[in-house]
Formats: sequence, structure tokens, C-alpha cells
Amino acid sequence: MNFVRCFILVAAFLCLVSGAVCADEHITVTDMLGRTVEVPISIDRVVAINDGFVEGIMYRFGVQDKIVALGAPCCRNDYKYSFETVDGETYEFENGMNTVRYLMPHLADMTVLVEGVTAVNYETLVSLDPDVVFLRKGSWAFSAGSEEKVQMTIEFIESLGIPLVVLVGPPFQEMPGLDQIGEEIRLVGEVFSRQEDADELASYLESQIEDIRSRTKDIHDDKKPRMIQLGLSPRARDGGGAGMAWGLDTIESYFIEDIANAKNAYDGMGAFVVVSTEHILKMDPDVIVLPTAQGYHPASELYTAPYYQNLQELTAVKNGRVYALPWTPYNWAKRLEYPIEAMIIAKAAYPELFTDITVHEWVLEFYQNVYGVDEETAVGLRSAQWLDWMVDEDF
Repeated sequence: MNFVRCFILVAAFLCLVSGAVCADEHITVTDMLGRTVEVPISIDRVVAINDGFVEGIMYRFGVQDKIVALGAPCCRNDYKYSFETVDGETYEFENGMNTVRYLMPHLADMTVLVEGVTAVNYETLVSLDPDVVFLRKGSWAFSAGSEEKVQMTIEFIESLGIPLVVLVGPPFQEMPGLDQIGEEIRLVGEVFSRQEDADELASYLESQIEDIRSRTKDIHDDKKPRMIQLGLSPRARDGGGAGMAWGLDTIESYFIEDIANAKNAYDGMGAFVVVSTEHILKMDPDVIVLPTAQGYHPASELYTAPYYQNLQELTAVKNGRVYALPWTPYNWAKRLEYPIEAMIIAKAAYPELFTDITVHEWVLEFYQNVYGVDEETAVGLRSAQWLDWMVDEDF
């Protein structure tokens, strides 16, 4: 028996008797569609067709160097935004980023598999030779209503013989919520054999939401402020409206009503609903929060832009209760930073219940706990999400 053959047999025997993991072994996981998937123990090349959710978890695990392609441009781009006030002053915002883009600058040069509204570039996917592909239902490329597109994509990737693990984000739930995000994180942890770290991360995020709920749970209906997530989208203005609203069946409403325990002033249904100036004035919310909506929108835009001067009589505007949410482009299915949105909404609704929390300081601790970064990096993340207004206002 030659030396090489002897070595192979001995190594195989040692694996067998010791329970050690051999390089060509696989593990079996059950994804969120109930599919049984075999993935290799040794993973070196990963493609995530989502909007930064999986990439953020991988950064937490310290395996971000295994990412070989992105699912959406938002993980690669460096954004700018500006608007002009009624007095002719220009506000400019630069270096807005998805958090994973800030944490991993090399993503700026990475291949994106889904551009625009096109399908996955399968030729590129094959050339990347990934060990595993993650696909997140509810992300930008596969938002709610695209079930047929999702199924076709799953079947095609399966036909290529590439291990595919499917996650299911909030938009694909019967009633959008956050309950399954922890399940998604734990599934990614299982694939990378990081179950303990994944459980710690999921539990931490869940604890932040539970803290908010515990503070607001006893508010009676007649004491709840009427809030609205108002998208100041230029697309809405181009269509003759003043902004966009999100109805009671959306994840945006869930943040207001189910987490903060306030009332959604827009009691209709549907997402990205264009609403007129007259409709907004009729709703007259007590509090307005401004999400990412075809651009970043600070409170100063609603206060000072010439195209919003007809909304200055709103109660929230007159009382200075307008707040910007983090810069979160392509945030269809929510990413690891979702508790930041929840905290801003809750404190905006009930400042008296959150006097012990200064959000611009709380968010630094949040970034450090989620990503394991130092304070300097956390400060950079806060700026990348255009949240420095909280420092200026001591919010």
C-alpha cells in the first residue's frame, strides 16, 4: 500500500471513530419553506440575494470575506441627497450607506446579481461557483406579490445543483410582523455552524422590541397619539400627491400600532399609497415619522421645502413633532437595524416614557452589540444612516 493511499484511509478512519468533520461532509438544514437542503460544512463562497440582511449576520460571525456577490445595489452604493428650502438655502447629505456597505467598503466593487427589475443573472451566478446561495423572500428583488417569480428562481437555482437556502421576511407573512426575523437569523447561524452566536443576536434584537412594548403596553386608546409614516417621495409629488402612506396591513403600521402601541393615522390598506395634501390635512396626525422613500427625508424638508408649505398647519408640524427614520434604502423586508426604527417611533410617540433613553447614545451601544464594533465605528454607522440629527437635537 503506497503512502498516499495509507494516509487517506487513516484520515477516514480517524473521522469515523472520533466524530470529526471531514472536508467533503455536508450538513442538512431545513429552510423556511420547509425544504431540506444539504450545505457543505466548509463554506468559502456565499451569494446572498437580499438587501444586506445576510451580509450583516455574516459580518457579525466574522465570515464576511466569504461573500462573492450581492443581491441588490443598495449594498454597494454611496448615496447623496439634497433639497432647497423656501428661502433658497440648500441642505446636502452625503455618504449615506447601507450599514453593511459602511462596515465592508470592499462591497463597493462587488458584483450585483439583480439590477433594476430584471431577474437574477444566472450566467454570473454559475461563474461565481458559490458553495451556498441565500434567497430572502420579501427583499427588494422578491417583494410581496412576486410569488411566481420567487418560485421560478428557486427552481432554476436548484436545477443548477447549487445549495439554496430560502429565508422568509416580513412582507411574505400573512400579517407582516417581526416574529420570524429571529428564525431567519438562527437559520443563517445553523448554515455557518454559529448557532450560539445567532441565538444571542436574535435574542438581543427581540429584547429591544420587548423593552419598547413593556413601556407602552398600558396606554389606553384615548391616550394614544395618532401617527403616520409619511413618505416624502418625489414620485408621489410627480403623481399629483403630497406623499405616501402605509396602511394597517403593512410592516410600517406594525411598528406604530403593535410595537409603539400608538395609532396609525392612515387607516386604509396597502403600501406606498399616494395621498393628497387634502387627505394629509384631514388626517392631521399628532406625530409624523419620515421613512426612506425614493430618497432621504429629514424633518427640515417637511418644515422648510417650498413644495410642503401647504402642510405647515398640520398639528405635528406646528408642534415640532416630525422625526426622520434611519437611511435604509431597499428596506423591504427589514434588516438587523429594525430596532432603531422602532425606538425612534416609540420615543417620538411617548417622549415621557423614554426620558431615560437618549437615542443618539443608545444607538451607539446598539451597533456595538449587534456588530461587535468599537465606538468610533458605531459613530460612523450612525452618520452613514444619517442619524446625526439626533445628536443635534439631543433626541
